[in-house]
Amino acid sequence: SSLFPSQRQTSKGPQHSKLGPYFQDGQRRIDYVLTYHVEKSTRSRHSSSNSFVKSLRDSLSRSFRRSRPEPRPQEDPEIASQQQKLDYHEDDMRFRRDEFEQKLMDMGLELEKDEGNKIPGVGFLKIHAPWSVLCREAEFMKLKMPTIKKYDVSPGSNVVEKINLFIHKVTAPLYPKVMENRVQTEKHLSYPFSREKQHLFDLSDRDSFFNSKIRSSIVSISSLLANGVYTSAYPLHDVSNLLYEEWASYSIFYKYQPIGLIRKYFGEKVGLYFAWLGVYTQMLIPAAIVGVIVFLYGCATVDDNIPSMEICDERNNITMCPLCDRACSYWKLVTACGTARASHLFDNTATVFFSIFMALWATMFMEHWKRRQMRLNYIWDLTGFEEEENHPRAEYEFHVMQRNLKRESHLNILKCTQYLVLPISNLFYFIFYFIFFTKPILIFMVVHLCFIQICVTFVIVFGVVLYRISIKTALHMSSASAFRSNIRATVKTTAAVINLIIIIIMDEIYGYVARWLTVKEVPKTDKSFEERLIFKTFVLKFANAFTPIVYLAFFRGRLIGRPGNYVYVVGSYRMEECAHAGCLMELCIQLCITMLGKQLIQNNLFEIGIPKLKKLIRRRKSKMDSKQEEEFHKTLTRHEKDHFLNPYVGLNPEYMEMIIQFGMVTLFVASFPLAPLFALLNNIIEIRLDAKKFVTEFRRPIAARAKDIGIWYNLLRGLSKTAVIVNAFVISFTSDFIPRLVYQYVYSPDGTLHGFVNHTLSYFNVTDFQPNTHPIDPMFLGYEVQICRYKDYRDPPWSDTPYELSREFWNILAARLAFVIVFQNVVMLMSDFVDWLIPDIPKDISVQIHKEKNLIVELFMKEEQDKRLLRNRQSNRSPHQPRSRPASHIQTNNH
Repeated sequence: SSLFPSQRQTSKGPQHSKLGPYFQDGQRRIDYVLTYHVEKSTRSRHSSSNSFVKSLRDSLSRSFRRSRPEPRPQEDPEIASQQQKLDYHEDDMRFRRDEFEQKLMDMGLELEKDEGNKIPGVGFLKIHAPWSVLCREAEFMKLKMPTIKKYDVSPGSNVVEKINLFIHKVTAPLYPKVMENRVQTEKHLSYPFSREKQHLFDLSDRDSFFNSKIRSSIVSISSLLANGVYTSAYPLHDVSNLLYEEWASYSIFYKYQPIGLIRKYFGEKVGLYFAWLGVYTQMLIPAAIVGVIVFLYGCATVDDNIPSMEICDERNNITMCPLCDRACSYWKLVTACGTARASHLFDNTATVFFSIFMALWATMFMEHWKRRQMRLNYIWDLTGFEEEENHPRAEYEFHVMQRNLKRESHLNILKCTQYLVLPISNLFYFIFYFIFFTKPILIFMVVHLCFIQICVTFVIVFGVVLYRISIKTALHMSSASAFRSNIRATVKTTAAVINLIIIIIMDEIYGYVARWLTVKEVPKTDKSFEERLIFKTFVLKFANAFTPIVYLAFFRGRLIGRPGNYVYVVGSYRMEECAHAGCLMELCIQLCITMLGKQLIQNNLFEIGIPKLKKLIRRRKSKMDSKQEEEFHKTLTRHEKDHFLNPYVGLNPEYMEMIIQFGMVTLFVASFPLAPLFALLNNIIEIRLDAKKFVTEFRRPIAARAKDIGIWYNLLRGLSKTAVIVNAFVISFTSDFIPRLVYQYVYSPDGTLHGFVNHTLSYFNVTDFQPNTHPIDPMFLGYEVQICRYKDYRDPPWSDTPYELSREFWNILAARLAFVIVFQNVVMLMSDFVDWLIPDIPKDISVQIHKEKNLIVELFMKEEQDKRLLRNRQSNRSPHQPRSRPASHIQTNNH
């Protein structure tokens, strides 16, 4: 390693370990690291230059010989040209690095280089910000820092204070053992840092005044990463990390997170994510409890459910129409007994109330998070924080430069060819330029590509539908009795698993597609890039995850036709119909498998398995066993260890994972009340898994300030509003809740559900089958069938309007639409009332914010008074001198 000549050795201080995050002098802390590619070492370059001089001298001496020259090996001109290009590229990168590093030193930063000592081919540029630079940049960034003034934090009234203290004592074992989680009785008054007012700030310990999080955010540099001058940039992890013991361990899964310590180490943006994840997980506890109660209610009342009892009663002897053409035969309704009983577990009266509860729960969750967010803003001194002006991204500047060069080259082509080629050729160049180098057309192409990706999702879902239809027909044609007896369960489960596999694969593809499209748009600022990427990723992944579920909930069994006049697709594929108990059971199976599969495979198994696989591959390439690798790792310095960690990819994947889960929990909760329980169990593991990733597997992210979770809050709010509408349609159209209600209060002779099953079945004369659609084995049940039943509200064949939609159908449809309107408006009105009832800012926080403002005014008024008194004392001590009049006054008096 070598120090830059312009650097000066600092005064002697405490010597730190050379393996820690310090310069070679053991005093100056490494605040930031840039890495770059090193092609050749200095010694090899020197030897190569000597060999070049020697070969040149030998060639000159041979040219003056009169004898016949000796044949020399011919060098491949293509290899020589390629090597020359590589050398030129390396020299260009080195020149740009030297120029950039000189600018860093001009700004006052101190640098130290480390090239190829233990990691071949990698150079490290270590950056240290001295006190003067930290003060200057902190003032420019308007960082709020603690002043010497302290004030008491009052939690509110005496009753509230006693309740809070009691709750804190009861829940004390659940808090991690860190200083940040103690009850705050006093707080430093914070104010934007100013070099002129340093005496107001608490500078008793300058080394810890600007902590490592603040230092890294001040020194963060990424402007030359886009064009490959530097390969990576990152701050360093601390050597002794308390977060691993009190946060990233699975053994403390029951404890609260040390949010204050997370923010202090990773910054406000990461701290807000884990605070939001903690609030979301806590709010899932009551939702999971109520969901389990609803499920247990269904289990307890299944034996008293009249419709399922009628289906399971063999005395009814109801013969149903075939489920497919030719291969399928007539079947008894009693064979659907198991499905009917299972459907009642999720399709009962309690489900409606659970849907209302979850709508109010979503509102309570959003309000609770807003209050928690405001409390954190106060504790973290972000109450007056405004979004900083977004500077252009490094990638944006690089792409704009490339685009301008291409644009100029095409315009030069147009100028050069305007007199040499035909006008049609000029028109071609103009069209080419307009299509590929103008912003509106680029956005138009991106929107259409997103639309095409969504259409691909629809095509895949349709392919799974064809699979279900064909496999059902094949199993009916099978001679094995085991296959024929479990057709419904086999088709449902295998189709759900196929959907899960496709969702996981397409999820990864859509993630890359969304990033590629966003990069092609070349957004100007980081905020614009992030919001566009989030929106595209959300649209594509949401469509990918929920399209199969939406099909099962609202389309399957709706467009099938009737016996004798079925709807066919792709030739002879007859559209599939729901089971007699409805599609709610299949919707529940699909939700369960998709949710569990995504959480276990995509979220947990991938996050655990992929890093271990990368580590195994890296070990294989290094040809070291585990013991040798451990010994080698002990000899590495902190910045070299962090180089082997995975690059930090941002919070978008973590948020997206939770947003999709939130959709699973709220959108179709009427069909799957156990979804909050599964989400809760997953999140308990997810918090510790993410913590371990951030502490041990990812490079330390650059600390970013933020006062909210940004666009994610809008997406959550939109999902919670959409969930009300979706659940209203699920209860109304997917379940049998409305038909049961209408039958009980309109058509039932005794006001009960007796006869409901018979009421939902229509009659069909088997002589009205279309040609070549009759069952191959019409005597499958042992007798000849003349009339079969099917689930629909249609007139019987002996009526004046055979097979037309009956009056009952239109009455039930009207009731369903009325329920949707009433449910939506009532639940949204209740949600808005809860939103209005709960204030966004807690009362004690608003009092403290107002108190802080008054104390700041008092502090500066006192400072001005002290300055005035000091000036008066100095003027009194100085000898009395007569005041001189202004020149204008003197001239007037003389006149």
